[in-house]
Amino acid sequence: MTALGPDEPAREAPSLDGPAPAAATPDPASHAAADPAAEITAHGRRARRPASAPVEAVVVVAMASEAAPFVERASAASEPLPAPGGAEHRRLTIAGREVLLVRSGIGLVNAASAASVALAEHRPRVLVSAGSAGGLGVGVRVGDVVVGSQHAYGGADARGFGYALGQVPGMPPTFAAEARLHDVAVGAADRLAPRPTEPTTIRVLTGSVVSADVFVDADRVAGVRTDFPDALAADMETTALAHTAHLFGVPFLAVRGISDLCSPVEAGEFAAHVDDAADRSAAVVEEVLRAL
Repeated sequence: MTALGPDEPAREAPSLDGPAPAAATPDPASHAAADPAAEITAHGRRARRPASAPVEAVVVVAMASEAAPFVERASAASEPLPAPGGAEHRRLTIAGREVLLVRSGIGLVNAASAASVALAEHRPRVLVSAGSAGGLGVGVRVGDVVVGSQHAYGGADARGFGYALGQVPGMPPTFAAEARLHDVAVGAADRLAPRPTEPTTIRVLTGSVVSADVFVDADRVAGVRTDFPDALAADMETTALAHTAHLFGVPFLAVRGISDLCSPVEAGEFAAHVDDAADRSAAVVEEVLRAL
């Protein structure tokens, strides 16, 4: 085996305050590049993509239950359309902003594939990972919202070649949130109305998020906490989305509601609280959209 090379040179994190990085060059043969209203095909279905205003934010969720609260908050919403790779796209207007809501499906590859398609077609001001997550950190509660500060892969381990645990060779040790929107999201709790269910206030925490293609249950949680002692939450998409945003030079933010604690009762907690967790995530993301 050839030894892996050193870490890539440090690259400035994408920022809303700095110049926009050059957009990825579209493939001239691509239907999206040639005609914004071209036909798209996924799983044998065809749909017509309407020409519309530029997208200011791409919000990616994994499941329909995580998409629903964004549709409910929208003042205008298109019909969902199938996208290349099996994802689903829906144009929304939320807080006066044009948003592309992407339902990616569960897992790292589904998330990265869906985000890549969306970012290749649009040039948003931010890519947002939203929905639910499992609580890892001490003191994290069901009903909290975790805003990611740093994001790492729970299953990446190239320490034998000098990389950090959680780091993909050639990539940064962690992927950082866009600073200004991170701060807006963390401060959002002070601007949100009381919730109809307990806890009636949304507590917003900030810290590291780890992602892997495994559901962190009671058998895995001790190892994840040992490997990533600073992590507050675990999910199966966010770091792949942060990685994709880094490659495209697009600012990134993760806002995840805690649906369950990584504990012996995690599956039951998830089923009982995923809708509420997704709604709390959407409430914070809406405040972030207002600040764009």
